[in-house]
Amino acid sequence: MPCILCVSRRCRHRHTLWLLAIVFLGLSACSKSDEWERFSVLASQPTRLYGTQREIVLETEPVRALQALDPQLGNTPKVVLGNQLFHDKRLSGDETVSCATCHDIQAGGDDGLVFSVGIKGQTGTINSPTVLNSGYSYRQFWDGRAGSLTHQALAPVVNPVEMGASWSDIIAKLSSDDALLALFEEAFGTRELEPTLLAEAIAAFERTLITPSPFDLYLNGQKQAISEQAIAGYGLFKEYGCVACHQGVNLGGNVMQYFGAFHIIDNVDDDKIEKTGKTRQEIPIYKVPTLRNVALTSPYFHTGSVSRLSDAVKIMGAAQLGRILSNEDVELLVAFLESLSGKLPAHVLATSQITSAE
Repeated sequence: MPCILCVSRRCRHRHTLWLLAIVFLGLSACSKSDEWERFSVLASQPTRLYGTQREIVLETEPVRALQALDPQLGNTPKVVLGNQLFHDKRLSGDETVSCATCHDIQAGGDDGLVFSVGIKGQTGTINSPTVLNSGYSYRQFWDGRAGSLTHQALAPVVNPVEMGASWSDIIAKLSSDDALLALFEEAFGTRELEPTLLAEAIAAFERTLITPSPFDLYLNGQKQAISEQAIAGYGLFKEYGCVACHQGVNLGGNVMQYFGAFHIIDNVDDDKIEKTGKTRQEIPIYKVPTLRNVALTSPYFHTGSVSRLSDAVKIMGAAQLGRILSNEDVELLVAFLESLSGKLPAHVLATSQITSAE
C-alpha cells in the first residue's frame, strides 16, 4: 500500500502539471513577444493547494467583505489635495457649488434631493448617486459613460447645469493660492496645474471613501455583528436572486441593467415600444448602483421617485425579480440593507467646504 504522503505529493505534482498545461495552451494565443514574460509571471506564483475553513466558506458567498482603509492613505499629499478640491466651491463658475454640494460625504454621499441643484439654482435631470465606495464601481455615472473616477471628475465642473465653470478659469483662480500650489507640487512634483491632475487628485480622495459596515464584520466571522432579522434578510437576498445584480465587494456597481427586467417601469412600456418602433434593446440601461449605505441615500433610483426604502425593495422585487414580496420579506430585506450602513474613515470627518484661498 503506497504511503499517503507520497500519494498526496503525486497528486499535487499532477495538479501543478495540469495547471502548467493550461498556461501553455493559453500562451499559444498570445503574441510571441510577450508570451515568455506572461509565463514567467504565472510560473512565479505558487499553486494554492488548500484553504482555511473560513476561506472555503467565503468562496461560496456572492458578497465580499469590505476592508477598512489604511489610515495612512488618507494623509498622502494627493489625497489631502483631492479632499480640499472636492470641497472647494471655486471649482464652480459662480463659486457657489462644490463636488460636496451634491455628494455630502457625511450624509450618505449624495444630497438627499430628487434632482441635484447646480449653479444659478438650475436643477438636473437625474438623481445624484452616492460617492461613497465609488472606487469599486467599474464605470461612473448612471449611464456608465466614464471609465474611471478621474474621467468622471472632469465632467461636472464644465457641465453648465452643474458647476458651470471652465478649467482654464479654475486654473487661473487656483494658481494664486500658494498653499494649494505647494500641496499640488508635493503631490505631483510640479506647480503647473492641469485639469487631468486636478481630477486625478479628486479621484484619489474619492477612492479613500471606504465605509466598512456591520455586515462586513458578519462576513468576517463576527456573527453577532448584525441582527437575526438582517441575517434572515441576507438569506432572502441570495435566495430570491438579488445577488444576480448586487454582488461583489460593493453589492453593485459592476454591471449594467434594464430598469425593469421583468416589468418595464422606466416610463417605457410595451405599448410605447410598439408606438415608437423601439426595440427592448434600445431602452436605456443603467449601472446597477451599490447598496452600501443605501439606507442613507433616499430618494431612490435614477429618477429619485421613491422616498422609502421599503417601497424601493417592493418595486425591485416586482420589476427585477418578477416577485411580489410579502411585508415580512420586505422587513427582513430592509434589516439586511440597513446593516450595510458603514463608518467613514477618520480623514473625512472634519472637512468643511472651501470658498476662498484663505
